[in-house]
Amino acid sequence: MTTEQILSGFTKLAVLVVGDICLDRWCTYDPELSEPSRETGIPRIAVVSTEVTPGAGGTVANNLVALEANRVAVLGVVGDDGFGEELQRALEARSISTEFLVKAPVPTFTYTKLINAKTGVEDQPRVDYINAQPLPEETERKILTRLESAVGGYGVIIVADQAETDCGGVVTPAMRQMLSDLATRNPDKVFWADSRKRIEQFRRVVVKPNRQEADEACMRLFGKVDYQALREHLEAGLMIVTQGPEGVVVVEPGRETPVRTRPVENPVDICGAGDSFTAGAAMALAVTGQAVEAARIGNLVASVTIMKKGTGTASPQEVLQAEARQR
Repeated sequence: MTTEQILSGFTKLAVLVVGDICLDRWCTYDPELSEPSRETGIPRIAVVSTEVTPGAGGTVANNLVALEANRVAVLGVVGDDGFGEELQRALEARSISTEFLVKAPVPTFTYTKLINAKTGVEDQPRVDYINAQPLPEETERKILTRLESAVGGYGVIIVADQAETDCGGVVTPAMRQMLSDLATRNPDKVFWADSRKRIEQFRRVVVKPNRQEADEACMRLFGKVDYQALREHLEAGLMIVTQGPEGVVVVEPGRETPVRTRPVENPVDICGAGDSFTAGAAMALAVTGQAVEAARIGNLVASVTIMKKGTGTASPQEVLQAEARQR
């Protein structure tokens, strides 16, 4: 299939993004207005404008919509707070269904990024709102119930395990077990997992760690880097290890295939590159059934998004243009 044919196939896909759906708050501050507080004497960071976008699993969903998936929904948790309202509005503004979101008495997972108005550079520590406590049992039950009932309506299920705390994230052990069971019962669907900290705890789904995540998982399990051993441990038919400007390694039973990409000179922002790769590659895998082709499409999508500030997206036309430049 040509790239154009693969991209056209995206329009027939319904995709569900499960896991940590976050809010990104891009706060521009003016350093010239950072005078000390009269009460405490501590210098203030004077925010003069704010933009909000869906982050983590929400970034994946943004990319799915930009790539013209037929239908996109998210399944996760939002807090009963102002950030939760902002996140829902941001998702709905991008035609991402929020019908499976569970509202819970936890903080909405939020990344606050402080950008210098004079330089355009994020140069202050981030202020992140995270949940470091286990999800309430009732909340977890609602999530699992919605996951089991929702899967039938989607051909691609992408798992975003973003939380770096030991607990508090949406992707709990019970969810990983359910995902494994659902993937086993639905071999015609693509179940695709991306995890910052726990990739070795997934089973029987496609896994996409980056090189650092894969290497760290191997060291924890085996004391050495062995991608085939990791894939076998995961009981996964396919593991795709992204390697930044070097492309990816497709790990299948008995073989490891490098899928190179042409390095992009002076990328604008690599934030979210892995999420954009996931969006393109997971859908391409559903359309073609070919892991190497999926990796190639994912590379093309990421090559577009890293040339945009923030967590950018890529349209089908931009992907085709990127392919033409690489010929």
